[in-house]
Amino acid sequence: MSEIQRDPVLGLDQPLAEGERLLATLTADGQTYIRNHLIMVVVFGFIAGVVLWWIDNPTPWVGPLAAALAIGIRAAYLRSEALGQAWRVTDRRLLGPGGRAVALADIREARPFFGDVQIITQSGDKHLIKYQREAARTIAAITDARNGKRRKG
Repeated sequence: MSEIQRDPVLGLDQPLAEGERLLATLTADGQTYIRNHLIMVVVFGFIAGVVLWWIDNPTPWVGPLAAALAIGIRAAYLRSEALGQAWRVTDRRLLGPGGRAVALADIREARPFFGDVQIITQSGDKHLIKYQREAARTIAAITDARNGKRRKG
């Protein structure tokens, strides 16, 4: 009997193949989600303020305020969806939200990407595992599974 894994975002069932073992579940981290959005507020707020100052707008402070409000509203609206996404590492595949599945043998590289983890396949397809608290640990879990190693803890 195969084990059924429920996709928390789309509610799709992703059955594991006969004999396939679940090694790790990679869930999004709430603190990392907030940190990434605060970084966006600072960067885009600064850019908006500089642009308004450069075009001689009498109220350049509106740019950073608008950026903070827009990004804050976006973060609040998408929070439950973003934090509900989970990737699963099995002894054969990497299973992602929305029915995505990548065979471990097809993974060419797993690397940190602006606080997330980017997976690049042999054919050049890219997948992003977002909001990982410890990108290095996520990469190690994927790499170890690909190399047939079992991690402790």
